Amino acid sequence: MPRQREVVIVGAGPAGIFAGLALSDVPGVRVRIVEKGPDIDARLANARAKKEARDPRWLLCGWGGAGSFSDGKLTLSPEVGGQLSSYLSSKQVGALLQEVDRMWLRFGAPQEVYGGDEDAMAELARRAARADLEFVGTRIRHMGTDRCPVVLREMRGALGENVEVHANEAVARIQVSKGAVTGVETAEGTRYRADYVIIAPGREGSQWFMEEGARLGLGRADNPVDVGVRVEVPAEVMAEVTETAYESKLIFYSQSFDDRVRTFCMCPYGEVVTEENEGVITVNGHSYAGERTANTNFALLVSTRFTEPFHDPIGYGRYLARLANLISDGVICQRLGDLRSGRRSTSERIARGLVRPTLASATPGDLSFALPYRYLSSILQALEALDQFAPGIGSRHTLLYGVEVKFYSARPHLTAKLETEVANLFAVGDGAGVTRGLVQASASGLLVGREVGRRIAAGEG
Repeated sequence: MPRQREVVIVGAGPAGIFAGLALSDVPGVRVRIVEKGPDIDARLANARAKKEARDPRWLLCGWGGAGSFSDGKLTLSPEVGGQLSSYLSSKQVGALLQEVDRMWLRFGAPQEVYGGDEDAMAELARRAARADLEFVGTRIRHMGTDRCPVVLREMRGALGENVEVHANEAVARIQVSKGAVTGVETAEGTRYRADYVIIAPGREGSQWFMEEGARLGLGRADNPVDVGVRVEVPAEVMAEVTETAYESKLIFYSQSFDDRVRTFCMCPYGEVVTEENEGVITVNGHSYAGERTANTNFALLVSTRFTEPFHDPIGYGRYLARLANLISDGVICQRLGDLRSGRRSTSERIARGLVRPTLASATPGDLSFALPYRYLSSILQALEALDQFAPGIGSRHTLLYGVEVKFYSARPHLTAKLETEVANLFAVGDGAGVTRGLVQASASGLLVGREVGRRIAAGEG
């Protein structure tokens, strides 16, 4: 009898989950998904607890990863959400995303797709071009922050009997011998032997994987860091856009520095929220399937790709977020009119404004103390262009929250099968710098899960 093959998946975000689903029906294999956070039911209980009783770490970590309590957008266009097109042809990526989409639907994602009206999308593109903006049309399903964990719970129940989930176990080391992976060791000293290891650490584990990659001598390419603010406006200002596209991807290049500024994570009728990542508080946005606010919010981010000799863009982003935390004891909120006038916002000024903040805990203040001039200049210029696209965005009453930072991990050198320079060691998802969203993260896990299953069936490894 052939011996049973062992597979370890590090991380239970979408990439790790889809790798596990792909391996669920492969005979002769035992799969362990090792996740440093809690399982989905414990995460749901934590999220529903009173704020003072909540553990903020588990909002980003555990079964489902950071995406469990995200806005739940499924972006179906290959051009948005990751780097898979760097490894596969456009046709292969498109086919993979279609398959992933069908799987999300099977587990409860909504049928409705935004962005399918070609004429309406073309009109948005024309409006954007007249405002010196590039409009990237995308097709999106929106699950909502309330529905997303329910869908992920269904996936948890669909795993085969050969898949074990080890929650609340942090992997500390990847074990390698003679150029091939042999297993992993947890922080508690437990060793899991493995013929194949799939690293899917999510954003919470990106720093750990970068350090492990350096220890193992893996080559890497640094991804850019995105730093900016979350913009909140009355929902009516964006209604025409959000009803057509739900989320408009708009790109602007600043006149002063030629920096790339983009909108990201648009949340129609949503709320601004905070996130805690290893002690650093940043800002994000949510919108729900079952309830609405009077506002729409979106991120406005400036992308920076550092060159030699600097190799720590994540550390730089954390530094700026910590600076905002130091000034405000959390998140800063400022009216756009106050920022333009060079003065801080106060509670009284915000109360007189036309936009009621959805993040009550934000501290009125001055973003210019936390963001470098280069970023602020590019953001202000982008807001002027966006105001031409959707009049009202540039209102003096518009609220800006900061700092919002997107930490994109350094990307290891990978093959077309997402295999590292260590044999049978694969890297997938956002934490490996391969993807930037739920769908492409899921696709990367599905791709690697199937490749591992193929190798096992062929008697390789």
